[in-house]
Amino acid sequence: MRADLELIYDWVPQGAHVLDLACGDGALLERLAQEKNVTGYGLEIDPDGITQCVFRGVNVIEHNLDDGLGSFSDNSYDQVIMTQALQALRRPDKMLDEMLRVAEEGIITFPNFAYWRHRIHLGLRGYMPVSKSLPHAWYDTPNIHLSTFNDFEHLCREKGLVIVDRAVGVGDHKGHWTSKWWPNLFGEIAIFRVRRR
Repeated sequence: MRADLELIYDWVPQGAHVLDLACGDGALLERLAQEKNVTGYGLEIDPDGITQCVFRGVNVIEHNLDDGLGSFSDNSYDQVIMTQALQALRRPDKMLDEMLRVAEEGIITFPNFAYWRHRIHLGLRGYMPVSKSLPHAWYDTPNIHLSTFNDFEHLCREKGLVIVDRAVGVGDHKGHWTSKWWPNLFGEIAIFRVRRR
């Protein structure tokens, strides 16, 4: 699994009931079900991802996250997870509200636009960066709300949310000590665990 999914795996308790938003190929839910007796559903819009989920035996529902989570009851899950999708939503702030309506705790990952390589690329070359965490050109990217560690922490403070934990991903591995001390500069992938007050 990707490095951010490995970190998330550790944050999901044994036997939890989980809703995985933009679950992709279902790799995380499959492993959680096999090794931690986790139950739940994945939501995915990409037909290839849905096919992979079905192949893996993961419960999946075709769903566009921009439509919200209105078909899910309050507090119906232990955790809601959303990896690498926050930046592609029309209203990421509203989705955060929805996640914490459906579950007490949410786990969110997104590419950190303030990562030092992105800053240098933009500053020296004058072009929007293209990297492993931001793999698309500016004109064909699904990312419409790029943000940083600082931006997300500010949003959580505005909403009165508690940041239970945060972690940093750099490429395909966990962050170096520098990224733990200065995540906004040295963290390529932001990983947050938040809950309501």
